[in-house]
Amino acid sequence: MQLVFATNNLHKIKEVQIQLPETIKLLSLEEVGITEEIPETSTTIEGNALQKAQYVAQKWGFSCFADDTSLEVEGLAGAPGVHSARYAGEQKRDSDNIRKLLHNLSDSDHRQAQFKTVIALVIGENQWLFEGICPGTITREPAGNHGFGYDPIFKPTGWEITFAQMSLQEKNQISHRGKAVQKLVQFLLQL
Repeated sequence: MQLVFATNNLHKIKEVQIQLPETIKLLSLEEVGITEEIPETSTTIEGNALQKAQYVAQKWGFSCFADDTSLEVEGLAGAPGVHSARYAGEQKRDSDNIRKLLHNLSDSDHRQAQFKTVIALVIGENQWLFEGICPGTITREPAGNHGFGYDPIFKPTGWEITFAQMSLQEKNQISHRGKAVQKLVQFLLQL
């Protein structure tokens, strides 16, 4: 089976690729020649994931999945939420997002948070959603060189290190995206 992953984020592709069985070939947007920006205008991550997957499936006819992820911080009333990637602006720069989040939490001890990923799968006329959640806390300083996004400041519950300090295998076992991909794979193996 071949599936297009509606992203050009090489970090996401790497995280997902190592979780897929050899019977599922993952193709990036670049590999199938899709270079245009995929719309992401929903007010929810479920809506964004579905919008991206449907766009690729309907416009190019590929079986496709897409994901969207939010970081929801309790001390910020759930922000940055659906705006996680663009929290500090349209340039979507990880370092700017981290700096803004830490600044907004600088006077708060209420640092509980969760990552939530939703994967939308579209095959023909059918569509499915798979969700993964990982609870944790926001650290006061970035730590680690692995991963991407908010990984250097997110310490999952039960761990003393951030996602950015974990190996990819460790992160995939417990992360929001890892859990959603596990559900996706279990579903695909039953098709």
